[in-house]
Amino acid sequence: MERVPFRNEQTVMSLHSAVETQRSKDTTTSDWKQALPLLTGSMVTLRELRLSDAPSLLAMLSSEEVARFISPPPTTVEGFERFIAWTHRERAAGNYACFAVVPHGFDAAVGIFQVRQLEPGFGTAEWGFAIGSSFWGTGIFLDSACMVVDFAFEVIRTHRLEARAALLNGRGNGALRKLGAVQEGILRKSFLRGGEYLDQALWTILDEDWRTQRVVWGVRIH
Repeated sequence: MERVPFRNEQTVMSLHSAVETQRSKDTTTSDWKQALPLLTGSMVTLRELRLSDAPSLLAMLSSEEVARFISPPPTTVEGFERFIAWTHRERAAGNYACFAVVPHGFDAAVGIFQVRQLEPGFGTAEWGFAIGSSFWGTGIFLDSACMVVDFAFEVIRTHRLEARAALLNGRGNGALRKLGAVQEGILRKSFLRGGEYLDQALWTILDEDWRTQRVVWGVRIH
């Protein structure tokens, strides 16, 4: 969770040509490296990030209560636009996937879910998430998380999915536990935030565990 890899990419490429053309590809390919699939749950739609999400993400993820346990997010709309362009390049390279969380009835993202490879081929991967605090406790996390985990195991073919959460982040640890993740240990002083090193819990889900658990959640990919 803490390792949300926001990047301050100073790129010369056209952001609009790199990102906005993705709008027409959201559901036209089954190859996630060309375009992320559109995932539809009971409360949210998960899709590829768009440049138009930048203002909403700045508003949602820059508050102290949200940013407290994640890597420092961009501080400007332009910074989020560069981050969005970076997510598209990393997805095309097959290293990483980042979904926008869009509640039904909304147009712009209120959060993100990310999956990145920890070894070539995604045998082991790490996932993280950040959602605007006004949507905490609404059920949006579980609706989104089930689809992202299912995507990791059934589409990317991950074997082991890891997440890290600061011990002080009670809400994040509780959400991972509710999802069925197993706490394997404590990573001592492993996360630097605000000039202080924090202990983290290491949470894991294995593919065989999820294929049993997914029946409980009834998840499916469209």
